[in-house]
Order: sequence, then C-alpha cells, then structure tokens
Amino acid sequence: MFVNLRTGMDIKSVTTDKQKRAARYAKAMGHPVRMYVLELLSNQSCCYSGNLSDELPIAKSTLSQHLKELKDAGLIQGEIESPRIKYCINTENWQEAQQLFKQFLKI
Repeated sequence: MFVNLRTGMDIKSVTTDKQKRAARYAKAMGHPVRMYVLELLSNQSCCYSGNLSDELPIAKSTLSQHLKELKDAGLIQGEIESPRIKYCINTENWQEAQQLFKQFLKI
C-alpha cells in the first residue's frame, strides 16, 4: 500500500467510492474490442443472442477474456441459452458509468 510519508495518508483514504467505480468502468472500457462490444450491445433494442465471435476477427478465447472483463466490471450481463449466450448491457451500471464520466469530465 502506498503511504505518503509527508501526510501519512494512504490512497484508500483520499479516493471516493465514485472514483473507484469510475476507474473500474474506465479500465474495462480501456480496449478497442471492448468498446466495440459495448457499442454493439448498447445499440440493440434487446439482448444480442448471436455469436459475437462472428462479428470480430479475433480468437474465441480472446473474445471470452474481453467479455469477462466487461462482465466483471458490471457493464454487461450474459445468460446461457444453450447453445448460445445472450449478452446485454447492464443498463443500471451503464447509466451509472455515463453519469460518473459526465461528472468527472464536467460535461
């Protein structure tokens, strides 16, 4: 843990929960493939139930890692409907991320 020797404060004592959540969302969005997936899903009127690997020229294992990062951040959710997985934007967290970024960027 980083502690400022001058003030004795650690990073946890100076960051807010909002900053931590915004950073988590930003980290998850920090790759062009993930941005593509988010854009694709956010433009759907309902969940996407196709094979996302057909949409992207990357290995299924690589796509799986990107989807896991987005799911772990809470930006998307998936439901297994054998043999496919249905992916949707997690609307509550998506709206929160938008609001946090607007506040941070003051737009």
